[in-house]
Amino acid sequence: MTSEIWTEKYRPKTYNEVAGQEDIVKRLEGLTNSMNIPHIMFAGPAGTGKSTLALIVVKELFGETWRDNYLELNASDERGINIVREKVKDFARTKALGNVPFKVIFLDEADALTPEAQQALRRTMENYASTCRFIMSCNYSSKIIDPIQSRCAIFRFKLLEKKDVIKYLGTIAKKEELEINEEALAAIYEGSEGDCRRSVNLLQSTAAVSPKITVDLVATILSNVKPKDIKIVLEYALAGDFEGAKNKLLDVMLKESISGQDVIKSMQKEIWNLTIEPEIKVRLTEKTGEIEFRIVEGSDPFVQLQSLIASFVLAGLGK
Repeated sequence: MTSEIWTEKYRPKTYNEVAGQEDIVKRLEGLTNSMNIPHIMFAGPAGTGKSTLALIVVKELFGETWRDNYLELNASDERGINIVREKVKDFARTKALGNVPFKVIFLDEADALTPEAQQALRRTMENYASTCRFIMSCNYSSKIIDPIQSRCAIFRFKLLEKKDVIKYLGTIAKKEELEINEEALAAIYEGSEGDCRRSVNLLQSTAAVSPKITVDLVATILSNVKPKDIKIVLEYALAGDFEGAKNKLLDVMLKESISGQDVIKSMQKEIWNLTIEPEIKVRLTEKTGEIEFRIVEGSDPFVQLQSLIASFVLAGLGK
């Protein structure tokens, strides 16, 4: 097995290889075929193909000379106003090589730019529009100031569907000569929460342990709480056994080194598999959200989870 990172090795190279973003691909193909693009903003969750499509756009425009006409900056690393005043302006003011009359600057994670940097960027986008186009990638377009958004054609990405991710993983597994079944592929997808890049990294991590990939091996790499363990905790609680539920929860968290937030997520999923009234499920789901917020704000995870277990005990007693 090669030591190369699979997310780069198997990154789609053409529009035809991109899955799950058909509408966006169709619009981008039309723009690049005309050899002209506006300023572009890609917005959407991580691992949905934003950076990949930015590279494809540039390669379709410039061909072999794309490296000379392309600047990529990660705004989360260089997020101050100097990035705009120095690197961006220096690159934008020089003439492009080849037949395309402009260069392209790709700002990854643009929502991490400071407000001052964004204000400087809006002027740069105006002043160098004839020699430079910007492609910006962000998770949350609401964090980009309105003047920049109004200057861009916005493409909103969606999470890839399960069938698309599993097909992609299956192709990689075949090329890497891995033995993997549908259940293991589904477990990788669930563990990645729809992030295709993370799913490929998980596949590579499990393949580094064994070329025969099983659901148990995936669970070990993910270090997630096993649903059956959480189900036992909740069943104890609903039966009124607070002590048993608390001890089982402590056992799960310490032995598996699981964080409080991961436990909360597993509980939230498992609530809907319980044989209790729908109204109780709704009430308990609301309670898990409240406890998750408290943990994020810095409260002690185990204390908060005990409080949640107590809510399950009361629900089981009909209170």
